[in-house]
Amino acid sequence: MLEVQNVVKAFRSGDSTIKPVNGVSFSVEQGTFAAILGKSGSGKSTLLSLLGALDQATSGNVLVDGVNISQLPDTGLTAYRRNDIGFVFQQYNLIPNLSAKENVMLPMEFAGLSRAERSARAAELLDQVELTGDVHHRKANRLSGGQQQRVSIARALANRPKLILADEPTGNLDDETGELIIDLLRSLAHGQNTTILVVTHDLALAGKTDRKFRLARGRITEEPVGTAAGAHAG
Repeated sequence: MLEVQNVVKAFRSGDSTIKPVNGVSFSVEQGTFAAILGKSGSGKSTLLSLLGALDQATSGNVLVDGVNISQLPDTGLTAYRRNDIGFVFQQYNLIPNLSAKENVMLPMEFAGLSRAERSARAAELLDQVELTGDVHHRKANRLSGGQQQRVSIARALANRPKLILADEPTGNLDDETGELIIDLLRSLAHGQNTTILVVTHDLALAGKTDRKFRLARGRITEEPVGTAAGAHAG
C-alpha cells in the first residue's frame, strides 16, 4: 500500500517560495492501477520524484507497505529504489546497444541474481509483455516505440517491486499502441498485485484506471473514473 501524508516540496525562487507539491495526501491500495492527471507544470513529475525517492520532500511522509521512505538513510533509499520500486519513462530510457533481454536483466544484476536467474526471469517477463522470439535478442535501438515501452515495463517488473511509477508512458506512442500499453499496465496491476501509479495528461489512459487523482496548484483531489472532467488537462 502507498500512503502519502501531507507532503510538501518547496523551492526558493528569488524572494519567493514555490510549492509544486503543497500538502498532498492520498493512499492507494496494493494491486491498484491509479492515475495522477494535471497540466504541464502542475507538479506531477515533482510528486513522482518524491514517491520514487529521487528527490526529498521538504516535509511530510511517504510510506510504502508501512515503511516511511522519508526517514530512510541513504543506504536504505538505495535499496528501496533497487528492490521496491520500478520506473517506466516516456523516453523509455533503455540502453540502446543492449538487447531487449539484456536491458531487462540489468536491474537484477545490481540485485545480485545469478546470470542464469537473470536470463530466465528476463525471458519470462518479455513473454509476459507479449514480446517473444527473436525480439528478445534485438538491440533496443532496433525496436519500435511500442516494443521499447514494453521492454521498459518488463525491466520495471524485474525485481518484483511493490510499486511501479510511470511518467507519461503513452506520451511518445500512437493512439493504438498507447491503448495496448494502457491495457498491459492495467492487467499487470491486477494480475501481479502490483500498485501502478501513472502520471499523465492522457484522459483515455486515466479513464481506464481504478482511481484517478488530479493535481493542480500543488493540491490533489480524487475524481470519479470515467468522467470527462478537466478535458483540457493538456
